[in-house]
Amino acid sequence: MMSDRTSRQLITQLLRAVVSATALVFYASSALTPTTRAQQTQINPTIGSGGAVVYAVPDFTAATPDLADVGRTLGQVLWDDLNFEREFRLLPRDVSASVARTAPGAPPSFASWKELGVEALVAGTVSKTGDKLHVEFRLFSIGTQQAAQSQALEGTNARLLAHTISDAIFKQQVNLRGVARTKLAFISDRNRESVIGTVEKREAKEVYIMDYDGESQQRITVSRNLNINPSWSPDAKSLAYTTYTPGAGADIVVSRIYEGILHRPLKGVGNNYVPVISPDGSRMAFASDRSGHNQIYVANLDGSNLRRVTNSSAEDITPTWSPSGEQLAFTSDRTGRPQVYAVNIDGSGLRLISRDGESEADRPTWSPAPFNEIALSAKHGSWYDIKIYDVAAGTSRWLTDNGQTGGSNESPAFSPTGRHMAFTSTRTGSKQIFVIGRDGKGERQLTRTGNNQTPAWSPN
Repeated sequence: MMSDRTSRQLITQLLRAVVSATALVFYASSALTPTTRAQQTQINPTIGSGGAVVYAVPDFTAATPDLADVGRTLGQVLWDDLNFEREFRLLPRDVSASVARTAPGAPPSFASWKELGVEALVAGTVSKTGDKLHVEFRLFSIGTQQAAQSQALEGTNARLLAHTISDAIFKQQVNLRGVARTKLAFISDRNRESVIGTVEKREAKEVYIMDYDGESQQRITVSRNLNINPSWSPDAKSLAYTTYTPGAGADIVVSRIYEGILHRPLKGVGNNYVPVISPDGSRMAFASDRSGHNQIYVANLDGSNLRRVTNSSAEDITPTWSPSGEQLAFTSDRTGRPQVYAVNIDGSGLRLISRDGESEADRPTWSPAPFNEIALSAKHGSWYDIKIYDVAAGTSRWLTDNGQTGGSNESPAFSPTGRHMAFTSTRTGSKQIFVIGRDGKGERQLTRTGNNQTPAWSPN
């Protein structure tokens, strides 16, 4: 199995393959992002102080018997979303089921919930007209028996409706942004298709996306190529990634996945790898060997205004943008082994980031504001783990520990809030994607079929 240890090793192996041109499967926007309309009324702003409050999220009450499963889905997904953030204490769902339901529109049994220690109750209903679900919820304070928050939504996707409610509650009650509606892009060989146009049998790697919680996994490319390293645009409507084409080597594709439009902005000049789109969406940074060996470049998203950022005799790869868009971190072997550096986009201010004496460090990713951190993969004993550097303080900490999990933990990707991390791990014997809190808690596995790697978390 090929390791993610260094991007340079990955690039070298992939360039030996003869691969086919890229094609995409495009999904209608209604399939990937169902329309949801919401109207919200805030009555009382907050209930208690976040983690000190016990929440109950029972099934949503169905207006008709055929919607009972939808009501259960809404309740379960919302419970999972709120539990993922670990800002509230959640009453177990089976305990919530012990409280008798009230008729739609009737007040909750406040006394029953209070006996269970509940302080905040989500009471929701679901009905349907045609193919549209109509969902309403109220967030009650058990102490005051008043609604602190209410919302009415309409859409066709029950999971998305629940995600929307979760983010609304999270924002209003603790003034933090949630990630329930975000997605992860990643690379998978799960279809076990051979790369076309080659004599050597190699399995294709395609681009997939899934919800933040691992649900709704969908294939985006059907090229039967070797596609790697997806990167989202700030509006989460485009993906840039590297693909390998026979006779042309590696190039960058920008795919507007909801419009069915593909663009190769660099027009195949040199081998171009590992694109990452800037925070404002106007530029991309990438590695290219057009000068004879891999260096870091920046260009507008349409390929114009190409500028070289690094100018060394080393191999410089895997760039990542700072939140301000004024700096890049990247991997370089200029000291004889891969380490992570940061540089201003005009090429000035070069400095070493992985300064704890790691024998190898690779795959940096810069956190969004308000955290000023760079996560990377570093050699840790016999395997690799995720390490996080505080850029301003100059301190570092291990996020994962292969001594406990076994296997390597690599290719970190911050959530858009910086509160969570997605990464690739080999602990199960294959490459799979996991997520974990920035405090090292709340770890969970998202993928299980085939080999899945190099996650990228959507900005929204």
